Amino acid sequence: MTSTLRTLTVPLDVYSSSGGLPSFLVRDDVLCWSRRENGLVGFGELARFTATGPDRFLEADIWWRHLVIEADVTDPLEIPGTGPVAFGSFAFSKTSAFESRLILPEIVVGIRDGQSWLTHLTLDDAELSEAGALAALAGWLSPAVGQPTAAGGSAVGHPTNSQLLSFRGPITTTNASQLGDGDVTLESGSLSEADWKQAVADGVTEIRTGKLEKLVLARDVVATLPDGVNAAQVLRQLASRYRECWTYGVDGLVGATPEMLIQVEGRTAQARVLAGTLDRRDAEGMDGSPMEYAERVLAGSEKQRHEHEIAIQSLTTQLAPFSEAMNAHSEPFILELPNVWHLASDVKAELADIEGHVPTCLALINALHPTAAVCGTPTLVAGELIRELEQMDRGPYAGPVGWLDAAGNGEWGIALRGAIIESPTTVRLYAGCGIVEGSVPEAELAETWAKFRPMLESLGINS
Repeated sequence: MTSTLRTLTVPLDVYSSSGGLPSFLVRDDVLCWSRRENGLVGFGELARFTATGPDRFLEADIWWRHLVIEADVTDPLEIPGTGPVAFGSFAFSKTSAFESRLILPEIVVGIRDGQSWLTHLTLDDAELSEAGALAALAGWLSPAVGQPTAAGGSAVGHPTNSQLLSFRGPITTTNASQLGDGDVTLESGSLSEADWKQAVADGVTEIRTGKLEKLVLARDVVATLPDGVNAAQVLRQLASRYRECWTYGVDGLVGATPEMLIQVEGRTAQARVLAGTLDRRDAEGMDGSPMEYAERVLAGSEKQRHEHEIAIQSLTTQLAPFSEAMNAHSEPFILELPNVWHLASDVKAELADIEGHVPTCLALINALHPTAAVCGTPTLVAGELIRELEQMDRGPYAGPVGWLDAAGNGEWGIALRGAIIESPTTVRLYAGCGIVEGSVPEAELAETWAKFRPMLESLGINS
């Protein structure tokens, strides 16, 4: 790319009554990263990078650094997520046909710790100004009434240009009702339930031979919604119901992940590791409080704690060479989500200066992915077995998804609790389970349905 990237970041006055970042989710082609009403939303596309294969992370890293190294950046705020920003989604597997991607948007809205901003990006000689940035945002948020958006739905509840230019009132969206179950079909994807349970049993057999300690097996289901898929509405539903998760949307990949692969702010890197799951519906009718039940059944399970310990060791071992100091919870905590409980641990590291440079987000991802939490251990053995037993290409499912800026900051979750919008009326959902020696196929199948629930609910499908 020969054009010079230029960006202008200006403060934005977004009142708390506006509903925060999710109120900007009004188009099906929006780029999204949101948690607790904070995060980033992107509109438009100035450039994109795609790659496949084992070097996809490093190739993307080189492309991004070349793009931003000579960029003309006006950024008075200088906080993570201001200035040049790209959103990304990467394939789970180095053998996948899915094209991993970084997307450079035209407009980015950000909210973080009470601060709000707007960034206008360009690769041409157009003049950048605050008024021009606001007008560009207004254009993306206020298309012609009924104008179809990327996934075939219609954007709803667009604010007026005067609201955008002054930001003196809340930006709201209409709560469009979701499609009921009557016309929806839900079908198995690559494997039937019976075949997938056999795959789990085969995985347990392989574990018992000593070839590997843990294997993560996923399955897919395809939902057909004849009235169409409203991606923006799905994202708003996820952001509202799963506030403790990171809601993501990149090129038709949508979801709300509870797992942070790596978050980088300056020289500090953090991760949230999950392994061990309990369906909250299992607590119904049990003695004691739901949390007491979770502590007893989840934290007290040798199988679940063993699975969790494998995941923690996988991450800390891979992160250690890039760190000069690291700490992790000595005991996992119970992460409470609307559909499940998880055993969770947070890891924090101070990044080392290696040959005069702090490692970038994508360099760290290259070293960390795939973790035992989404693949298994040993990784190479588990990866080969996954391809054999799942009989599908995961595409971006369980791959890194998130954003990065020119200063080296970024947040990259693992694309879990999500789906790919494959057409205006079809969505492919994915869910997986950690398989260890004590795994029971029927219980693992039930766990996948618990993990499908966030997406099914957001699509208006009762589960």
